[in-house]
Amino acid sequence: MKSSAEVYFGGPDQSAGYLRNVLEEHIAAVPSGGSIDWVTYYFRDLKLAEALIQARKRGVKVTLSLAGKPRTADANDAVIAMLSGPEGLGDGLRLVTFPGLPAPPGRTWAPQLHEKLYCFSHPKPIAFIGSFNPSGNQAEERLDIIREIGDQDKGYNTLIGLTDAELVTQLVKHARNLHKAQPGLFYRFSADANKAIQSGDTTLHFWPRTRSHPVMQFLSKVSDNAHVRIFASHIRSKAAVNFMIELASRGVDLEIFAEATYRRVTSKVEQRLMSAGVRFKRSRNTDELPMHLKLVLVEDRGQVWSIFGSFNWTNPSFWLNHEIAAISSDPELFRVFSERCDWIEKRDFVLPVQTDLVTA
Repeated sequence: MKSSAEVYFGGPDQSAGYLRNVLEEHIAAVPSGGSIDWVTYYFRDLKLAEALIQARKRGVKVTLSLAGKPRTADANDAVIAMLSGPEGLGDGLRLVTFPGLPAPPGRTWAPQLHEKLYCFSHPKPIAFIGSFNPSGNQAEERLDIIREIGDQDKGYNTLIGLTDAELVTQLVKHARNLHKAQPGLFYRFSADANKAIQSGDTTLHFWPRTRSHPVMQFLSKVSDNAHVRIFASHIRSKAAVNFMIELASRGVDLEIFAEATYRRVTSKVEQRLMSAGVRFKRSRNTDELPMHLKLVLVEDRGQVWSIFGSFNWTNPSFWLNHEIAAISSDPELFRVFSERCDWIEKRDFVLPVQTDLVTA
């Protein structure tokens, strides 16, 4: 059985920079007259930035919408300087910065352009979504940033290349609309923000939105006998934790595989979930690599689903950020994800020691 998606995994079993190499190869394959449309959060890879510039010089239409002030506010500055310079992308570069609350130096508390979307017209139309930002450099000088955001070129990440013609068309349209004009405060009330895009066995959802959270809405409808595995880099939302506890309390076999850092998945969250009977495991890889996956695998009543994208289980992701999620019933795609997750679990995950219940 063949899937309509191409899946690439980063991790310790791959060469460092494997996923950024996938993107670089796709940039090089687009000829004059073709198009490249990107939307991303962190972008620090100067060699990839140069590849985009060279693509534009050979006649490729390049658009890049980039977070101007991500959580580590100066992380993208070097790439921004290169791409906005006289030999850069010109009007192909759009910096997206939303107004927010006052924050400490070097931080920003505001809605973020957190999507990871990489569209290419050639050699065949494909749109990558997933968890990977090109956030490192081959000659790394800012180790302080890598310590803060993790080494994404070596850690657990994924890029899912959607090839369904309608999905690719709609994702390119989404990227170009975002590039034309920065969404205003009322974007969440628009039809574009709340409309699902369905083709074949896959449905795409976008944030910010006013309608209910599509992943939680989907999971709320699984049977009490379902098996649900969540691989999450960030869990901080009380609403998300309450929802997970509710799933477990009605009998859903719920497993959660969380990132190692307690800033991204707090000890309070861990203890609440474990006390509710959720099978919670935390990454303990010896290389201290980030587990950056945003993935849900569902088995229920003889059917399977994969849920993937840029979304986190946090309040900013739920209510503020621009995010993408896909829900797919493609059994081959589920098999690929499931085998990878089995391997990661055996290699890196352990059960924490349960302590007294604390409130999150």
